[in-house]
Amino acid sequence: MRIGVIGAGAIGGTIAALLDRVGHQVEVTARGAQLDAIRADGLRLDGAWGSHTARIDADEILRIQPELAFLCTKAQDAAAAIRENQHLLGGIPVVVVQNGLTGLRQAATMLPGSDCVGALALYAASFLSPGRVSVTTAANTYIGAGSGEPPESAVFATRVLDAAMPTFAVANFDGAQWTKLIVNQINAMPAITGLSAQDTLGDRALRRIVTASMREAVRIGFDRGIRYGSIQGLSNGILRFVAAAPLWAGQLVPLTMRRRMGATPNPGSTLQSIRRGQLTEIDYLNGAIVGEAHELGREAPINAAIVDLVHEVERTRAFIEPAVVADRMRALL
Repeated sequence: MRIGVIGAGAIGGTIAALLDRVGHQVEVTARGAQLDAIRADGLRLDGAWGSHTARIDADEILRIQPELAFLCTKAQDAAAAIRENQHLLGGIPVVVVQNGLTGLRQAATMLPGSDCVGALALYAASFLSPGRVSVTTAANTYIGAGSGEPPESAVFATRVLDAAMPTFAVANFDGAQWTKLIVNQINAMPAITGLSAQDTLGDRALRRIVTASMREAVRIGFDRGIRYGSIQGLSNGILRFVAAAPLWAGQLVPLTMRRRMGATPNPGSTLQSIRRGQLTEIDYLNGAIVGEAHELGREAPINAAIVDLVHEVERTRAFIEPAVVADRMRALL
């Protein structure tokens, strides 16, 4: 099958390499050093799902109309990527693999003739260097759309991707998307401190901040009428516990998440962007919680402060010591 992968970073690169390994004709979009490396030496994958070098077509935009497309850019780059490839995406299933809450809605608006569905990639992958991606933690991918049963296009895309990596079509994708947003609460602290996700969750003061931001986010989701989906060890019931529990008890959830990450340091996608000198997705992660709170006529001060800290690191290119982070956040906890 002809498959297009728009955005060959950590997540898109993993998808492209594994689909190539099972025999699909894969074309990817990339830019700069990443594009040059893929053209010269292929897209190299290693880590939890084994090693493979994908010799695939690559360019800044798709050149051949695919039968199935995966949109894997950062959230802030999605609209431009859709516009650049719009002429080849009409009438085919498009799987939007992005963090945050807005990606699928945006794609469906911009591609009214396509069957757009969303995907939640729960595996951890790192973009180590141009042309090389490593899967640090294996996990499932979930595909669906809306709050009901998965549409046929989601089932079709699941069948294709499941041959390459564990993938499931899910009902209540909206709820699962919110649960993934809660999971992504662990991404900000590595970007602020330069430490791995495991190290930040192992630090008592930083873990308390992450727990507080998760609790704030979960409460806003419930107030928005969300029924959280069950993914990555989290469920509607567990998140009700997070919403109600004092911080000392709620820390059990991020501690459990830390254990499930394994020993390989997980930088998280936000820190990876910082290290590459790129803007992060923080406005679509913790910033999404701030926006949802504003829709309720409320504030989300903990998540807002975390967004500000990540933007500070983006501007200064200097990480902030954990003790300084704890001191600056203390009044909000």
